[in-house]
Parts: sequence; structure tokens; C-alpha cells
Amino acid sequence: MSTIAVTGSASGIGAAVCLRLEAAGHTLIRVDRVNADIEADLSTPEGRQLAVTQTLKLCNNKLDAVVCCAGVGVTAPSSGLIASVNYFGVTEYIDGLQDTLAQSGTGNAVIIGSVAASSQVANPHAIAAAMLENDEAKACQIAEACQAPHIVYAASKYAATVYGRRTAVSWGKQGMRLNIIAPGAVETPLHQASMDDPRFGEAVKNFVAPLGRAGLPDEIAAGVEFLVSDQARFINGTVLFIDGGMDAMIRADQF
Repeated sequence: MSTIAVTGSASGIGAAVCLRLEAAGHTLIRVDRVNADIEADLSTPEGRQLAVTQTLKLCNNKLDAVVCCAGVGVTAPSSGLIASVNYFGVTEYIDGLQDTLAQSGTGNAVIIGSVAASSQVANPHAIAAAMLENDEAKACQIAEACQAPHIVYAASKYAATVYGRRTAVSWGKQGMRLNIIAPGAVETPLHQASMDDPRFGEAVKNFVAPLGRAGLPDEIAAGVEFLVSDQARFINGTVLFIDGGMDAMIRADQF
């Protein structure tokens, strides 16, 4: 079976991914701020480098897949933190492990994005451009000035999705794959915090998928398990919406 690194492993979707992959017989390297094999803060360059270095050490330079679940939402202490974790905490970790993934011959990665990214497709916010230019200082500066964490969140997930699709093109030429899962509302501590927030709670509660409920972490994890498997060996650069129909509800004519 494969050796797979999972960020954000301690709770929510990341914890569900670990349960499912471990049950399938995979060897896991868990990365989170606490309660993980590697305790690292992905909001900082130093923390990301630590996560990469320790992952390479634990896998003995033999790594088959990476699943990036770590992320923060609109209730984060600052908008800059959203940009740092949701974009740079994803891209720098994946980039740091790319050479090792390539050595496996079939290395792949999955990024947990969001249906919220769809709101940026027609008119991306300036912060998304700063992220894609790998200018973290500029991205954080724009994020803090924006004073709209919901926009920063959507932009961070949009930029991470664009990064994933661009990277998938070059990876494909090496026999590697990179895909993105876009969940809608999922019953996680992050989602609960948004519902409890006085600024966003009402909007979050009223934003319900056509299927009439929020998703479960294991339903997202099932998608991850499929995408890292050989069954998905011809799927590359795809955005898989596991959202109960939210994206279709928002933009049925765009796909």
C-alpha cells in the first residue's frame, strides 16, 4: 500500500481522511499543529519547511501521495492568516515534496478546496493574483486591508484551485497527478464556528445545498480515497465538487 502525508489531520475532513486511508491499509504521516506525527504551523514559512523536512524524514524519501486538508475559515483571528494557511500552507508543502513524489512514478496529490472558490471565477479578487505570484507579504497586506474574511477565504480557495490545475499540467508529463476536491458545507468544527459567528452565522445557516443538508466529513474522505487510488489513474487537474449540488445551484450554466 501507499505512504500518504495528510495535513490538517487532527480534526474535521483531515481526521476523516486519515481514518479512511488507514482502514484501507495505507501508511500515514499526519501533519497538524497538535496531535500529529509532525506538529508544524503551516501559517509560517518556517513551519512549512519544518513540515516538509520532517515528512521527508519520516517517509525515508519514499512518498506516494499528499492530501492537503489544513485550512482556516472566516472566523480566523486575521484575514492574513486565511491567506497564509489556505494558499501558502498548501502550495509550499506540495512544492517541497514534489521531487520525492515524482520518484514514486505515480505520485499524486489532492487539495481540499471549496465550492466558495466558484464565486471568484468570473472576477478574481486582487488577493488571488498576489497569491498566485507567490507574494505572501502582499497577499496578507491586501487581505488585512480588505476587512472581508469571506472574500479572502473564497480567494484563497480559488487561488489554491488554480495552482492545483496549473501544476497538474506539468505533473502529468511526469506521470503524476494533482486534483482538487471542492466541498460545500460540511459538518466540521470549522463549519460550526461559522454558524456560531454573529457576522456570518445567519448566511451560513441559510446557504443549504439542494440535497437539503450539510455533507459529512467521511463523504469528502471517500472522494479523497478514490482520487489517490489507481482507480483514478487517468484523472488529473480535475475539480471534484462534493457539495450536495451547491455549485450547480449557484452557476448551473457554467462548468
